[in-house]
Amino acid sequence: MSEPDLFSYNASPEKRIAELRELIRRHDELYYTQAQPEISDAEYDQLFRELEDLEKKHPDLADPNSPTQRVGSKPLDGFSQVSHPVPMLSIDDVFELKDAEVPEEELIAFYKRLQKNLARENIAVTMEPKIDGVAVSLYYENGTLKYAATRGDGTTGDDVTQNVRTIRNIPLNFIPENSPAILEVRGEIFMPNSAFAAMNEERDEQGLPTFANPRNATAGTLKQLDPKIVATRPLAFLAHGLGAYEGEPLKTETDFHDLLDSVSIPRNQPVRIANNLTELLEGIKFYSAHRHDLDHATDGVVIKVLDRAEREALGSTSRAPRWAAAYKFLPEQKETILNAISIQVGRTGVLTPVAELEPVLISGSTVSRATLHNQDEIGKKAIYIGAKVLVEKAGEIIPAIVKVIDPDPEKETYSLYDSVGGKCPSCEAPITQEEGFVAWRCTNFECPAQAVTAISHFSARKALDIDGLGETVAEALVRHSHATSPLDLFSLNEETLANLNLGTEESPRRLGEKNATKVIASLETARSKPLNKWLFAMGIRHLGESGAKELTRLIPRLSQIPNSEILAKIAEKGTKDTWVKKYPANPKNETITDEEKARRKAIATEYRAEIKQLSEELEQYSISPELGGVAAQNTLDYFKSEAGQHVLRRLSELGIEPHSDNYSPQPESSELPLTGKTFVITGTLSESRDHFKDLIEKNGGKVSGSVSKNTSYLLAGEYAGSKLDKATQLGVAILDEQGLAEFL
Repeated sequence: MSEPDLFSYNASPEKRIAELRELIRRHDELYYTQAQPEISDAEYDQLFRELEDLEKKHPDLADPNSPTQRVGSKPLDGFSQVSHPVPMLSIDDVFELKDAEVPEEELIAFYKRLQKNLARENIAVTMEPKIDGVAVSLYYENGTLKYAATRGDGTTGDDVTQNVRTIRNIPLNFIPENSPAILEVRGEIFMPNSAFAAMNEERDEQGLPTFANPRNATAGTLKQLDPKIVATRPLAFLAHGLGAYEGEPLKTETDFHDLLDSVSIPRNQPVRIANNLTELLEGIKFYSAHRHDLDHATDGVVIKVLDRAEREALGSTSRAPRWAAAYKFLPEQKETILNAISIQVGRTGVLTPVAELEPVLISGSTVSRATLHNQDEIGKKAIYIGAKVLVEKAGEIIPAIVKVIDPDPEKETYSLYDSVGGKCPSCEAPITQEEGFVAWRCTNFECPAQAVTAISHFSARKALDIDGLGETVAEALVRHSHATSPLDLFSLNEETLANLNLGTEESPRRLGEKNATKVIASLETARSKPLNKWLFAMGIRHLGESGAKELTRLIPRLSQIPNSEILAKIAEKGTKDTWVKKYPANPKNETITDEEKARRKAIATEYRAEIKQLSEELEQYSISPELGGVAAQNTLDYFKSEAGQHVLRRLSELGIEPHSDNYSPQPESSELPLTGKTFVITGTLSESRDHFKDLIEKNGGKVSGSVSKNTSYLLAGEYAGSKLDKATQLGVAILDEQGLAEFL
């Protein structure tokens, strides 16, 4: 079939959908498997969007193996089980021996067993890297992926088909000549080193726990019940073995590799063939020297007998084939000295401690720095400056401190907070560690280290909606020192913006006069945007869009926030309520002394009386749960801090004084149909969630982000998921769009 035109096509929906699917599969193979893309990302996105639109308009033409399913379907209730048609056996390990006269002694013994059992001196074997991933089986019938399953106990595994469909380099269909009727491919799902490092860096930035190594990350991802989460993780697949098979006979492992290539299933490489023991040992040295060239974790070499008839003759034990072995390299670890710990401030304000090490050669490269992740990690390993430490590359990629060697009990464990004096190294604003998070964070939206993220958020549609100022422009403004904080935007002029280079010195790309004019006009409009938009734009932790709107119902202007009595009472009530819940006098999972029980009981009694009084004082305001104690306290802390006071002074200098457009501290007596009702919105609706949120609020209702006993109604569309389940459990009334319309 000749390739159709990319975008201009006049055909029946059924034919166009089929051609788009085939075209996208081809470009997926070119991009993910062959690394030879033929079209731009924008052109690919346009094809993908066209297919998505057609499938939405014609649900009767749905196909679970469509490329659009790569983004993940609705969450699973749990994994069903799959029986493997051919058992998924393990491979016996043979180890590189430390300090042995012949480190490959166990490998040599394995080869000698092959010689003895086959009664021949030279046995041809294949060699390939041992991928440190998660073993899976892909089962194809007549060129279509029917299911994917984990190894499990070797006989039965978990059905992970929906998750596997999101992995871009796995073909969901193939139609080669002489395609096997049944092809069960065994292989490994893994995370490429570069993608894993980038993902961990992003999680670190967000204050989330990082993954210890790519294999843990991969295993955890495949266990997700929500395929949409899996689709966001950088998983890949490489084939290395054959299970059930009905097709042309395969005499050798090379024939199997040729079959994989013909159907575009990516396979493990590089593969070497050793015809005797000498070549086998030379191959081991080759893989040992080049294992760090691969973009995935590898901890050894898999050796298999080349001839499939000889494999049959050798047979298997109950757990592993006799014709294969995995030679495991020793993990490389080195001792060195921790000279210092430096603190990096990430784009989201998270402070990350980094170990500065005496340089040491590990796994083929010089290591002089290692991430310490956070204070919890430092505390667990009792790390201190000057310590002798054992370092390795976690998963052969990221330098990590394994432990302190011969720790000195007189040395104090390093404290991140004390080392920076409780202030951000970048802007000297106070740092905070939020409840339930391990990271210390700078919350100053003017922090130079956070400039790109802060400017992008400040300019977003739900914030101040600065037209034409996305992350690319924000990054260029910071890179060229035109802005180090969002408020610097108001000092820009059209000439500076028009000449802003969005590209590189070698390939410059101007923003241009037309775009510059749009940005300046939007900035001028932003000056008079309502207070809730400004508060949301500042990115105050836990103060979301709805919380900001509720706050501005209670406080008329920005300058009054630091001394707001209402906000102080909300914060105090929340703080004391949290303490009572966190420190019960009779805890379930810890043992405390009688003195501690009495202390907690006394404080709780005092706090409950104060909480009751505060609740009565605040009751007249009917405050939405979207403005909770944590959000109120964070807002007060920020605007009372030196950094927050500086923001207020700068706004005054710029002539900007954000006012509330919904100030009404005493709830109005109203006949609006949704007054006093709290809604949660979930699922796919005919319009955006923002549309329904505005509709509910204009009719007196409030919109919350999570279902609780205080929720009046759940507005549910298609694929409502966990919020629908929780609403059902709590007995919350559930509405569809028609039900909401009846209210109005």
